[in-house]
Parts: sequence; structure tokens; C-alpha cells
Amino acid sequence: MSNLNQSFQGFHTQNWAQAIYDHEQSGTHYVIATVLGTNGSTPRASGTKMVISAEHIYDTLGGGHLEYKVIEKARELLAGEQATQVIEQFNLSASLGQCCGGVATVMLECMQCQRFSLDIYGAGHVAHALITILAQLPIRIRWIDSRSDVFPESLPSNVTKIVDEEPTQQVALAPKNGHFLILTHNHQLDFALTQTILKQGDANWLGVIGSDAKAQRFKQRLAHRQFNEQQIATMHCPVGLENVTGKLPMEVAVSVSGQIISLYQAQQPPAPKRQGLQWRTLKNALINTNDSTTLTNSETLL
Repeated sequence: MSNLNQSFQGFHTQNWAQAIYDHEQSGTHYVIATVLGTNGSTPRASGTKMVISAEHIYDTLGGGHLEYKVIEKARELLAGEQATQVIEQFNLSASLGQCCGGVATVMLECMQCQRFSLDIYGAGHVAHALITILAQLPIRIRWIDSRSDVFPESLPSNVTKIVDEEPTQQVALAPKNGHFLILTHNHQLDFALTQTILKQGDANWLGVIGSDAKAQRFKQRLAHRQFNEQQIATMHCPVGLENVTGKLPMEVAVSVSGQIISLYQAQQPPAPKRQGLQWRTLKNALINTNDSTTLTNSETLL
């Protein structure tokens, strides 16, 4: 039982609803555990919820070995990396080391969030405007700059601030097959980052702020450094949608965010065919709870 909840003993300041919002924003997979029905003495009533991620838990089903087994099952589902729903019944007797003596039916819904990752280099005016837009999307963002004082005091939950005097070092630490956006205040740093990202060779997309003239200069310099045409074509400069013009920070941010949203949407998997929940499965589970019988196996809700 000592390893029940290794992070904050499972007690976060967020409730389960706040946790769901934060996980959707950050793109972190999670499980919603809901008490569907109870019979006899149980720690919590029907409708009680908690959220479990691979590392943390939010809210509680009452603690004890019941909660431990729910967390254990939830993390088995997370390890499967598939969206699914199962029903489990627990007899709160000697088998779980609890003296309540009741029966609890718990539904576990494994939610697989999208993990679109974006590294933004530079924390100037355009980046500040852009973050206000992207913060509302399920995108994980690493926001990188060498200047600690240019970041806002508070950041959205899906944004991680990174201060590094040598921003190019962060390229090797970026998520694999990620997306890169270069918005720094220094053209030479822009080029150094572009060169490093192309050399690493695993970027899904690379956007660089600038003009057509800047793009042409960068292409020539990259060619002189033995980058081939395919590598150079990976760089999108000027970044942003061609039909959204303007030079104000918010205008540029809207243009760039439109391009990023199109990338994000293009990577969404096809929506699975939904068959809905089988009422008979759910009804039988609840009947069994009322009868105080125990299911030995979980039942998948289709």
C-alpha cells in the first residue's frame, strides 16, 4: 500500500472536473472512474468520480484498498493506449482488506488525448499574442527564450516555460516528430535554430517568421552548408496563412495560428464508429450490485 499514490498522496487541489479540463488542454491521457452503484456500506455514494493519470490522481472514491485497485486498473487501461470503457465490481470485504462489507460498481473511462506538440522559440509580442490563442487548444507547448523577464507571470496549463541561454540546445530535448516555430528577436539565432532543427531531421513541421527576402537568404545559406532541397523545403518561411495579412502582433498571430490549427486538424485520427453503450451490460452490472454478487472479470462497454 505504500506505493498507492506516489504524487502528493493523490490529493491535488483540482477536483475531477478541473482535472479533466487541464488534461484535455495539455493532451495528457487520463481515466475517469465513476461509482455507478453501491449496495451496503461503501466509502462513497453513486455518482462519485475521480480522475487518474499515469502519474497523478484527482479527487477520491473514499481511499483504502478499493481506491488502490481502481487506480491499478485505470493505469492498466492507460498502458493499453486505447480509448475504452470497462465496468468493475468490488466486494468491500476481506478480499480488499476493508470492513465496509458493501459492493461498489465502478465504470472506468480511458480517455486518449491528442499529443500534438509545438516548440515556440522566442517570447516577443507575436509569441505572446499567439499563446493566448493556442492555449485554448489541446496542444502541448514548450515556450523557449534566453530571457527570463520576457515571459508573463502566469502561463496556461498546456504551456511550459523554458529559459535557456543557448536555445539551440533545446532542439535535442524536443518531443520526437514534433513541430517547431521560430519567432525570436535575432535573425542569426533564427538561422542557428533552423540549421539545428533541420540537421536533427525529425521535425514534422518547421515554421520561421520573416519575409520573402529572409526566406531566400536562409535557403541560400542552408544550401551552402550542404543541406539538400528536400531538407530546405521543410522550412516554411514566411510562416502563416498567405490570405491572412497584416503586421500587427495579433494579425501575425492569427495567421500563424491558422496554419498550426490546420496542421493539428490534419493529424487527427478518423473518428471511430461509435456503437454506444449496451444498456443490458450496464443494467446487469447494477442488478448484480444490488444482489451483492461479485463479477470476477471486467465487462467492456461497446
